[in-house]
Amino acid sequence: MSEMITADLVDLDLSADTKEAAARALAERMAALGRVTDLEGFLADVAAREAQMPTGLDGGIGIPHCRSAHVTEPTLAFGRSAAGIDFGAADGPADLVFLIAAPAGADDAHLTILSALARQLMNAEFTAALRSVADTATAAALIRGDVTPQETASGQAASTEVEAETETDSASGETPPAEAGAPGPEAASAGAPPAATEAQATQSPTT
Repeated sequence: MSEMITADLVDLDLSADTKEAAARALAERMAALGRVTDLEGFLADVAAREAQMPTGLDGGIGIPHCRSAHVTEPTLAFGRSAAGIDFGAADGPADLVFLIAAPAGADDAHLTILSALARQLMNAEFTAALRSVADTATAAALIRGDVTPQETASGQAASTEVEAETETDSASGETPPAEAGAPGPEAASAGAPPAATEAQATQSPTT
């Protein structure tokens, strides 16, 4: 069986402004991977489950979920919203949205996924990492449990440090040191005939 969530099932810039639009945006990713066979049929099942009870949780979390005949395998998609989306939680809109899809004959597969996810969401470091993660592959790995929030944070810190050093070097006009064994400008000039060296020194720069 494929991984339950991959980078293709993550949207870190979820632009939806309603829970229906959010479910559609994430379900479209599932459909593109062949995990949902009938998009409209699946969304109808999601809406029917949502009508029974809101799926918003305190802490800015939305977890729409359902079992559906239009799902080929248990799948989880994740979206991060900058504006927040109302999923009916008492404390306000959700910025972290998880869509759980399970096949109709998968017993309580979606509840198993929901339970495992709920345990992760109780960890403040986990939700903080989801809110700051910069790329979809790392977000998927974090949700799968392949990397820890601490590893995610340290990896992003290292990446930021490298980017800062690169920007500093560019701003100061510095260039990387020459490779060992490669002749520098002085060595090249020293080995050139006097006439050639004088010509190079007086020649105007080309445009």
